[in-house]
Amino acid sequence: MSVHEFQRVTEIIDSYGADSTVTLAILQDIQAEYGYLPRQALVHTAERLRVPLGEVYRMATFFRAFSLEPRGEFTIKVCLGTACHVRGAVPILEQFERDLQIKAGETTPDRRFTLEIVMCLGACALGPVVVVNEDTHGDMNPDKARQLVATLSAAALSQPTAEVALEQAPALMGQTAPAC
Repeated sequence: MSVHEFQRVTEIIDSYGADSTVTLAILQDIQAEYGYLPRQALVHTAERLRVPLGEVYRMATFFRAFSLEPRGEFTIKVCLGTACHVRGAVPILEQFERDLQIKAGETTPDRRFTLEIVMCLGACALGPVVVVNEDTHGDMNPDKARQLVATLSAAALSQPTAEVALEQAPALMGQTAPAC
């Protein structure tokens, strides 16, 4: 981490008064800033809060919302819950794995995509369901999965931010993204 990045971690910690009782909130903000929890940020947090590094690591590894590895700009979550599974979620997952050339739980080397499996997204009526960051795509199939990757890849290259690409993805695919 550069000096500037340590400064940003310090700013986050200071925004909470360097209070160790809000370590969870501090870690959430650090992850929001970097997309994951860099090791150096955890060490700096422990030192700044004057708590054992093991305590910070326990928190960072206990909660599934945290990642110690860099994540992609687009996180694709494929639901494999019962309703989605019986409606064909496994071939959708396999299509994403082929197109992205990674397995579930991995991030592409360019850090554009992270592929995850979830057991329920709470949108069973829309199944099979895929969520890209916060954007829900229902009634998914392998062809739509392939098209989604292509659309996100193209939009990301031509747009300044992931949020813009996500906003355009449903329209470019000829569908609307239902809200949960």
